[in-house]
Parts: sequence; structure tokens; C-alpha cells
Amino acid sequence: MKRILVLAAALTTGSIAYGQEEPRIKVSGYLETYFGYDFNKPSDNNRPGFIYSHNRHNEFNLNLGFIKGSYENGMVRANLAVMAGTYANANLAVEPGVLKNIFEANAGLKLSKSANLWLDGGIFSSHIGFESAISKDWWVLTRNISSENTPYYESGAKLTYGTNDGKFTAAAFYLNGWQRITRQNGNSQPAGGLQLTWKPTGKITVNYSNYLGTEGADSVRVRRFYHNVYGIFQLTHQFGLTVGFDYGTQQQAKGSSDKNEVLSPVAIAQYKITDKWAVAGRVEYYEDRHGMLVATGTPNGFRTMGYSLNFDYAPISNAVIRLEGKMYSSKDQIFVRDQNPVDNNAALTASIAVSF
Repeated sequence: MKRILVLAAALTTGSIAYGQEEPRIKVSGYLETYFGYDFNKPSDNNRPGFIYSHNRHNEFNLNLGFIKGSYENGMVRANLAVMAGTYANANLAVEPGVLKNIFEANAGLKLSKSANLWLDGGIFSSHIGFESAISKDWWVLTRNISSENTPYYESGAKLTYGTNDGKFTAAAFYLNGWQRITRQNGNSQPAGGLQLTWKPTGKITVNYSNYLGTEGADSVRVRRFYHNVYGIFQLTHQFGLTVGFDYGTQQQAKGSSDKNEVLSPVAIAQYKITDKWAVAGRVEYYEDRHGMLVATGTPNGFRTMGYSLNFDYAPISNAVIRLEGKMYSSKDQIFVRDQNPVDNNAALTASIAVSF
């Protein structure tokens, strides 16, 4: 009798569907607070304009907090997450209304009973780069320059295929634009992209992603083609290395064969001192001479080296306390200190991040 009552209750709530797996419903969340101090002491308390995450100076604040609900029954899946924080204020400033508070909202359908082939539509995390908005998942507290200036999120549709052994995944994207939920006014052209991920072992990940789209209204739109490749190598239990390289081009004017370029190599090394303590260092370079993504108005454009050192303490598996020191050094005087242009910028950032 008890088994009959349980089955009846499950059918009433929709937790079992004929011919499908028992649905899995999960509620999760993430919260990261931080304090940042920029030694150039910006008067408006905003870090330099190419920084969009952990971007406030001399204040305690919320970088990102979200609540997420997910559903999957083997043939259908859906995710919805709403957020708040300075990350949302900086990265979704162009989005209208309540869309500024959407971290993720997508639904998908499995297209094959035997193959791992899915079609999803909605708002997703970006397929470009190895760092996302969720700082806790990565080796360093703040994002590298190329991650800050490529999409954190995207909207559209994606077709994903993965091998049954999980070693290879391919995805094709039809998108509304470069970090866009709503399409840019006056632009009628969709964008697209490709992602190929290979994991030959549990300790190696190699990824290639690209993006092809246009920027600006149709009358003046220019074509942007962007490439990102990276590898993550856990060389020993204690030591890991991530290397990445970005290269992008954009037409100087509609119909022109002349192009502006962006390039950015980055390397990050992490060493786990114990199960709870870790240290990581990053070296990066970003070159955008003509302001394709980072405009400076200076003779050499944005040509900047970045160095950072990161210390982590993880008292439990779902929480981490972090401290990072970072230095930028640029070819031109693109930073401001005491109302005077300078060629360097130093900052300290501390955070507490918890996932649940």
C-alpha cells in the first residue's frame, strides 16, 4: 500500500514520466564577496575600464551571487539562475530591464535516444575562454584580460555532441551577438561559433573555440572573427599548468580588407601546498593597438603585461578564502594616479566564495 501511495504522489507531482528517467531537480547557489584596493586610488572607486569583475576599489561588495534551479529527465533539461552583484552591473549594463539579473536561462532537448546529442536554447555561459564568472572554480581570484574582454555570457541556440566516454565534445552556436542577450539595435546579422573540447585523460583538457559575427548597425557593420585555444594540464597531484592564446580580427571599415588585431597569451601555474592551501601565479600579455576591444586613444594602443600572485585557503570543499596581488604594466600611460597619467597599476583583492 505504501509503494502505491508513493507512486501516486510521484505521478501527481510529475516526478516520473512514462518512458523517461526519474527527473532530477536540483537547487544550487553561489555567493562571492570581495574587497579590492587599487593603489592608483581612482576617485570614482572604479577599477580601469577593461576590468568588469571585482571592479570596485576600497569597498566591501558582492561580486556575484546567484540562485539556480535545474531540471533533467534524460530527454529534457532546463536551467534558470538569477543573480546580483557588481559583476552584473558591469557586464549586463546594455541589457534592458530584468534581463540584467539573468545569469543563466536555457532549455534543451535530447535529439537521440542512443547518442549524446542535445539542442539547447536560451542564455548560457560563454563558450570562449577557460575562466567564467564563477571565480571559485578557477585557480586565480580575478580574471585575465582576455577573459574580461571576451563574452562572459551569450544567448541563442547550441547543438552539442559528446562521445559516450566523455573524452570529446563538439558544439555549434547560433548567437544574438558578442556578449548579447538582446540583439544590437540596427544589426540584423546573427553570429555563430564553434567549440571543440578534448579530454584524453582526467588530467588534460584541450579546447578550441571561435566566434564569427558583426558589430555595429547594418549600414556600417564590420566583421569580427575571434579564436581562443587553451590547455589545462594537471601534471601532478600538486602542480597544474594552464596555457592559453587568443587571437581576433575585425574589419577597419565595412567592405574593407584591412583589419585590426587583438592577441593575448596567458599562462597560469598552481601549486597545492596541502589539501587546504594553494598558491598560483599568472603571467599575461594583451595587445590591442587600434582599440578593437580595449580603446585607449594613445599612440601604441593597449599593450599591457599583467602579473598576479594568488593565495587560497579552502577550509571545506565548497568554500575558499582568497588573496591576490596584481600588477599591470603598459607601453603607454593609460592609467591614472592623482589625476596624472601613469603606465602601471597595482591592486590587492580578497574574497570569500561559497557554493551550495
